[in-house]
Amino acid sequence: MLCVDDVREIAISNFDGTLLSMNPVIEPRTTAATKLLLIIENRMLREAMTSLFRQRSEFSVSSSIRFSEAAYRHAAASEWDIVMADQTSAASFPQNFIGDLLSLAPDRKAVLFGMEDHPDLFLQAVRSGVSGYLLGEASAEDTMAAVRRVAAGEAVCPPVLCHHLFQFVARATREGSMVLNQRLCVKLGLTPRQQQLVALLARGFSNKEIAASLHLSEFTVKNHIHRIMRQLKAQSRYAAVQTVCDQNLATTI
Repeated sequence: MLCVDDVREIAISNFDGTLLSMNPVIEPRTTAATKLLLIIENRMLREAMTSLFRQRSEFSVSSSIRFSEAAYRHAAASEWDIVMADQTSAASFPQNFIGDLLSLAPDRKAVLFGMEDHPDLFLQAVRSGVSGYLLGEASAEDTMAAVRRVAAGEAVCPPVLCHHLFQFVARATREGSMVLNQRLCVKLGLTPRQQQLVALLARGFSNKEIAASLHLSEFTVKNHIHRIMRQLKAQSRYAAVQTVCDQNLATTI
């Protein structure tokens, strides 16, 4: 006659008499493959790249095409995470082609490869929304590593071009600050000298740095800043800059 303990043991054992674990079996997580859309002009290169990525389980090629008038419709109807294009194809893209593709779904990204080491081309690509910019000397492993990093949310570019990007942003900030204040001069009633001070404040300059830049005493700079704050009804120097920025935004909308 079976007792309760005997029934329990039979219920949790297999036919071989091996005791089964009462812990639930946890299946290992599988990471979804990154879906790629390849737009490559040269057929041999297109086939080679398609084969290269299909050999890795972490990638899947949803489509591999050459650029044509129907490329946008094809890309819009396809499911993909990252669009990759070679330099020849990218040179043929209409204006806003990449930006429009990326706007079709969140988290999509673009990578250009086989590109020239040219700052203007690179900056144009950055403005279009690309997250990866690879030169023609990049190897197959370099390319796959870059795609992995872009898929993970990083941006990839050659160090020398990254330096050009930093310089461009710094220059645009300096020039943009001056243009911004000049446009708002009449509206906000700022004098030319006050325009200069606000532009330097926007760049994060201290009173000492502003004084050295404008050949003024720190006492004079301090008085100018207080007058600007009072005129713009701002509680701090940073609030004064924000007021100017907000006014500029309002005039551009």
